Amino acid sequence: MSTQHGTPHDSRRNRGLFRTKTVEQSILDTEEPEHTLKKSLSAFDLTVFGVGVVIGTGIFVLTGKIAKEQAGPAVALSFVVAGVVCALAALCYAEFASTVPVAGSAYTFSYASLGELPAWIIGWDLILELALGCAVVAVGWSGYIRSLMDSVGWHLPAGLAGTHEGHFGFDLLACVLVLVLTAILVFGMKLSSRVTAVVVGVKVTVVLLVIIAGAFLISGANYEPFVPPSEPAPSGGGLSAPLAQLMFGFTPSNFGTMGIFAAAAVVFFAFIGFDIVATAAEETRNPQRDVPRGILGSLAICTVLYVAVSVVVTGMEKYSKLSTDAPLADAFKDLGKPFFAGVISFGAAVGLTSVCMILLLGQSRVFFAMSRDGLLPRVFSLSHPKYGTPYRSTIVLGVVVAIASGFTSIDVLAELVNIGTLFAFVVVAIGVVLLRRSRPDLHRAFRTPGVPVVPMLSVLASVWLMLNLPAETWVRFAIWMAAGFCVYFVYGRTHSRLGRRNEQAGKG
Repeated sequence: MSTQHGTPHDSRRNRGLFRTKTVEQSILDTEEPEHTLKKSLSAFDLTVFGVGVVIGTGIFVLTGKIAKEQAGPAVALSFVVAGVVCALAALCYAEFASTVPVAGSAYTFSYASLGELPAWIIGWDLILELALGCAVVAVGWSGYIRSLMDSVGWHLPAGLAGTHEGHFGFDLLACVLVLVLTAILVFGMKLSSRVTAVVVGVKVTVVLLVIIAGAFLISGANYEPFVPPSEPAPSGGGLSAPLAQLMFGFTPSNFGTMGIFAAAAVVFFAFIGFDIVATAAEETRNPQRDVPRGILGSLAICTVLYVAVSVVVTGMEKYSKLSTDAPLADAFKDLGKPFFAGVISFGAAVGLTSVCMILLLGQSRVFFAMSRDGLLPRVFSLSHPKYGTPYRSTIVLGVVVAIASGFTSIDVLAELVNIGTLFAFVVVAIGVVLLRRSRPDLHRAFRTPGVPVVPMLSVLASVWLMLNLPAETWVRFAIWMAAGFCVYFVYGRTHSRLGRRNEQAGKG
């Protein structure tokens, strides 16, 4: 094994804001008795996690909504384009996860390639994104359950039914869901993977049932025209407009060829989550082999399911007549099949359970990795002596998310933009190229093909999608990043274990 500082190139970069933590040191830190996570996951478990977090209610809603508003029947091509963009990022994640099988995903990868400050920014960003994402998903789940309860005559008191339609209240169901899932995560990854496997099995069965049933209701005439004529897209002014529009002054369009790509920028967010598979690398029995399989396998399965559902929904009903709230369920109702509308609602509620759990899993692992490195208080990086899970970080974040979900308005669900994930994609892709150059000696069980072309394509695709986000999203992102810089310089930089090692080495 190489020395702590690796190559001479590494030793020259071991000081300052961009000091890098070698792959060897990252792996060595996972062997500390009180900070070790139990290895219990297989490639199947990781694939289930990936499918579990990517396939949510969006498969029943987004497919029809985007078909009506932006792409028509060609929305299937939009999902293919988005899947290709994700595949570029997934290939980069697969190389890093097989080379640095350590908890933390993009945070850990950037620490090894770009340096401490970029790693902190990525970790800070992912914790917030995953925590808020989990909170709003829990609120969505609560809405489905309250609807089912109302249908059988059970009603929660208004004060415990959440904030909606101008009424302020505490969302008891969302809070309880997060606390229960937190407990499951504390009691071990194998239990978590088994619960997730059952939930994902039910969810995928529902999706396949809808696809098969819908296939018998398809009318070829509904696919004409497959690519509707282009038309100008309505766009809000000011900060609600896409950043690219404000920067370059172009006029966005719906439908036509450009509509397919514009829709791809929207449906891309339906795929976000496969990268969470990489956060579980440290808890995988054979990470070099199984993590790439889990990442790429789950992405392939989800792409096929999204394309199949989009083909079915646009074939069942003319794209211009689809509803935007529940297009697939309403299409079944319009064709006299209300039973399947109920099945879809059930599948959506079940699906959100696994999404919520895996978002909790991902953010607790990132928090754990940052804590183990000293950038956050080390007390949160202790693993449970019996279950081998990062129980302290899981419990603390679970409680915070549970409280947040109790007071999160359902309106927040209107648009949850994952600009942070795209930012992480950019960093990981650049990191693959940099680590290839700085550490060509490292064993890479999986190698991203076509380096540096594939990583650079991933960067360009991710940046393009980021530019299509509203300017106000960039403003919020900048504010949160500024807060992150403050926390790093006040606490993280001075408590960094890597920084202290380097100081001791310098004195020696």
